[in-house]
Formats: sequence, structure tokens, C-alpha cells
Amino acid sequence: MSKLFLLQANPSSPPDWVLFWGHFHPLIVHLPIGFLLIAGLLEIDRLTRRNSVSPHTITLILFWSAVSATMACVFGYMLSLGGGYDAETLNNHMWQGIGVAVFAWLAWSVKSENLGRFFSFSQLIYLPALSISLVLLLAAGHQGGNLTHGSDYLTQYMPESIRTLTGVPAKQKEVKFEPITDVNQAMVYQQIVNPILHSRCVQCHNADKSKAGLRLDTPDMIKKGSEDGPVIVTGKGTTSELVKVCLLPEDDDHHMPPKGKTQLNESQIALLKWWIDQGAPVNKKVSDLTINEAIRPVLASLGSGASKKADSTAVAVANASPAPESPVLTMKVPAADPMIIAEFKRAGLLVLPLSKEQNQLEISAVNAREFNDAQAVVLPKLSAQIVWLKLSDTQISDAAMMQIAKLKNLQKLHLEQTKVTDLGLKQLKNLPNLEYLNLYGTAVTDAGLSDLIGMKKLRSVYFWQTKVTGQGVANLKKAMPELEVIGGMNEQTMADLAKTASAESKAGDAKKN
Repeated sequence: MSKLFLLQANPSSPPDWVLFWGHFHPLIVHLPIGFLLIAGLLEIDRLTRRNSVSPHTITLILFWSAVSATMACVFGYMLSLGGGYDAETLNNHMWQGIGVAVFAWLAWSVKSENLGRFFSFSQLIYLPALSISLVLLLAAGHQGGNLTHGSDYLTQYMPESIRTLTGVPAKQKEVKFEPITDVNQAMVYQQIVNPILHSRCVQCHNADKSKAGLRLDTPDMIKKGSEDGPVIVTGKGTTSELVKVCLLPEDDDHHMPPKGKTQLNESQIALLKWWIDQGAPVNKKVSDLTINEAIRPVLASLGSGASKKADSTAVAVANASPAPESPVLTMKVPAADPMIIAEFKRAGLLVLPLSKEQNQLEISAVNAREFNDAQAVVLPKLSAQIVWLKLSDTQISDAAMMQIAKLKNLQKLHLEQTKVTDLGLKQLKNLPNLEYLNLYGTAVTDAGLSDLIGMKKLRSVYFWQTKVTGQGVANLKKAMPELEVIGGMNEQTMADLAKTASAESKAGDAKKN
């Protein structure tokens, strides 16, 4: 009797107080289970061993069995208003749960002799009533388990010999996904997207259990969406609910997967967003879609064949995120003021815990594309706590860099597709812990790269589709040989690099001679 639900989801959302009390159902439901089982065992002991058990004791146990079973029905009804479960299973579970309460009251009425005042034969129905309540208890419990965990929860690991003996259908083959050997030839949905959904989402959104009316086990069901509407907006990954709920703070009621469940990592979310951006195709390969530089390193990390299209520099990007052993990640800082966090949220920023033990935060503007220079004044208010900052695709420009420069513990900075130029880049020179800088799609030039020289902690710079030339790359690499400089190479850039390499080679030969 794990859950008791309505047959269909209520089209209107129930009040919070209803769902609040409904969430006590899993707690209350264990009481009638325990009371009825104890009453049954005491009666068996009394009948088989002729032991003397006080009738008052059994009567009291039956009374609380009936009361708690009734409460479980009421709280289960409240919980059911959330909807999203198989109608047939739900119907069976509901009536079985009600039956438990009815027959528990009947057994108590007979045992307490209340019914005997009206019917002389009432004692004859005591044991049948108690037995029926126990049988219904087991049946309701099984159906509740099916509602909560899926129809095969009890039989999932049943040995084949017992399956044959009990008539349970043969175990279905586990869903296996073809391993990726060449990313370019990988089927995007079947080999990349579907495994992510099955490992993180399908447990609660399948044919047997579809919370909020949402199923994520087939492409058609994904596109159908939930009872609240579509969860993907074709071509718009960032505004799709499937992505947005994953980016909400983990303690947010709407965050998915729910708190306590295994969460999607940054790469998995990026892959889902990219898939939706590309139109959420079902039968296309990676090579059939546009691979931007933001997703290239993520794809490169999926299989050994990635090098055919994502070269070694892309693999470097996949590893360019700050290393776990970075000193800044072990620093403990004061906890952020809740009032200030609320101010960030009002600006549309996501405030995500990067390390709860160290009180470090990640700030993301993924849902705040209109975030601008004027709003950036809020950033220094969490100067000690902000370690990762993602302002990609926002309206910020060089003016905001003055505020970012005050984030003394900043380690990872995303400025992709913003209006930042060389002038703004100068402001970052004094960030002592900056290790990762993404400048994809900005107007930065060679002059801007030269301002990065001297940033001792900097490990990776990402400059695809900027105005940086091969000569600028060569100069930066010469000054900072350990720095990973990552970006696309157009013909001019490659020619500049080749020219620089040739000149250095000739200079080296001249010295030898």
C-alpha cells in the first residue's frame, strides 16, 4: 500500500497544503501494515497453540489498524492529486486500500463485540474479515510498489525457475546501448541521448510510471511532453523545460532529477541541449549535425573515434575544466548570505552549490540571457564564494569586467558569445586563481591574448571564432608554454602558424651552424 492515487491527474494543480499532507502517506501507510500483521499473528498463535491472549489487546491493535488504514487512504488521496500513474494499477490499488480499511473496521467491530449487539452471528465473520483485510493488505502493497517502482519491481530479479513455476513471464532483456567507437558515426538519439535519459530520467517517466504525465522512454513520448505541455522546444535547447529543470538549484521543488537522486552532470546537460538545438533528431548521426565548438569537446570524450572529426585540441577542451585537485577548490569560505543569494536569483541567475563543505558556488546565467552590465554590480557581493561563473550569451560587455575582476576566488569563467573585447580582458589580469577562460565568439584580438601573459594559474584559453591570429597564438604559447590554447584554425591562422614555425626552425638551424 505504498501509494494511493486518483485515476487521472487533476487538470488543475492542487493547493500546496494538500500535497504537503499527502506526502505523509508513505509514513502513515506503514502503521496499518504493522498493526494488522501483529493482530493476525496473535490470532494464529491463539488458535494453534491455545495460548491465552487478552482479547482487549487484539481489540486495541485492530482499532489502531482501522484508524491508521483510514488515515492512509485520506493522505493517499491527497497525494494522488499529483497524478501521473497507470490508471489500471491505480484503480486496483485504490480499491484494495479502501478494502483494507473497511475490513479492518469490520474485524474490530466484531472483536470489540460492538457488532454483536445487533447481529448474533457476528462472531462467525471475524476471522474471514481479518483474513480478507490481510490479503488485501498484501495485494495493495504489491500494487503500491508497482506504482512507485514499476510493474516489474518485485519480479525484476526473480530466477527463471521460480518464474516458470509461478507463471511469471520471462525476464525482459535489459536495455543495452551500442558502445560508441566512432563519435562521428554514432546515432545521436540511440547512442548518446537515450542512454542519458535511461540512466537519469526513465525510472520515473516510463510506461508504468509517468510523473506529471511525462514519459521519456521513447522519442514520440518525449515530443508529446507532459500534462503541462511540451518539454522540448525544437531548436531551442536553453528554453526547453527538459534542460531548464536540470539547471535549477537542487533544493528547488521543480529541479530534476529530484534531490537525492543521481544528477545529470554538465556534459550530459550540454548533450541534451545540443540535441534539442539540432531539432531533436531520432535517426541522424553525429556527422549529420552541426558540431559547434561548445559541444565538440564533450563529443570527443565519448569515444575513441572522435579524433577523426574532433582533433586533439578538442580532446584538450574536454579536459580543460579545472582539475579537482586545484587548490582553490579546497579552500573553505564563509557561507553566502541568503539575502544576497535571493538578490542573485531575482536577477535571473542560478546559484548552484559547487562544494557544500567549502561553501563555494557556481553562478550561471543560462536562464538569464538579458543579464547586463548594470546587473553585474551584484557579482562582487559573493566575491569569496563564486568559483565558477557562466555568463555565456548574455548582454555583458567590457564594463562588467570591472565587477568580475573583484572575484578573488574565480577559477572558471565563461564569456562565450558576449560583447567583451580586449579592453575588458585587461581587467582580468589580477584574478589570482583563474585557470579556465572561454572567449568563444567574442571580439578579442592578439592584443587581448597578450594581456593574459603573466597569469600564472591560467591553464586553458578557448578562443574559437575570435579575431585572434596564428601569430597571436604563437606569441602566447611562447610566453606560456604550459598554457593550453584551444580554438579553431581557419586558413589564415594555419598559414600564420606555419610561417611562425618555419621562422623559428630557420633561426634554430642558424644557431646550430
